[in-house]
Formats: sequence, structure tokens, C-alpha cells
Amino acid sequence: MYCDHNVEVIMKKTLVIGASNNPERYSYKAAEKLLNYGHEIELLGLRSDVIFGRTIDTEKKAYEGLDTVTLYVGPKNQPEYYDYVASLNPKRVIFNPGTENPEFELLLANKGIEVEVACTLVLLGTGQY
Repeated sequence: MYCDHNVEVIMKKTLVIGASNNPERYSYKAAEKLLNYGHEIELLGLRSDVIFGRTIDTEKKAYEGLDTVTLYVGPKNQPEYYDYVASLNPKRVIFNPGTENPEFELLLANKGIEVEVACTLVLLGTGQY
């Protein structure tokens, strides 16, 4: 567990969209690191499985109390998530490398949702999450 006594860590419930059971995938690494840093996670992916004792959901559920949605789905597959992510009303959505999508980013910003084009792993590792 990361601990810097000069930094207050606020736990942020995070939905990982594009979750995978493949340890080589960045979504897997992000889920693991989020848990290691003490954040609560929800997982949404194409195939149901269990990783880190948590189920990868395949249905878009109405998750409550989300602070952050972190995307691991490419722009061409994002339109089906536009209304869904907006309906969750997270404080922010992180567009990880390769997921940047100006159309989706604008839609979220217009709904008052903070948009961050960044890498979840880097944000966690540098204490900026």
C-alpha cells in the first residue's frame, strides 16, 4: 500500500470500463493498482469473470456513488457508452491513452462531468489520482 504522510489519500469509487481478466491488459493492471491504493472498484467488460475477488459485469448497471469512470474502450466502440456513462453522473471520466474521443469528451463536459485525458496508472503512481 502506498503511503505518503504528506498526502491525504481520498478513496474514489471507480468503474473500469473495458475490464479484462488478462494480466497483460492495462484495464487489468489499473483494477489491480486501484485496489492496491485502497479504492473501491466496479468492473464492466465484454466477458464475465472474477478478478481480485470482484465480478466483471457484462451488463451496464446503475452503479451508485461513482467518483470516477476510467475508460479502456477505443473510440469506435464508445458510442454505446455515451448515454450510459453520462447517466451514472460520475465526478470525472478518465480517457486513457488510445481512448481519446473529442465527441464523447464534449458530451460529458457539457453535462458538467470533468474530463481527464490521462493514464490511470500514472495518476495513481504519482499521487494525482
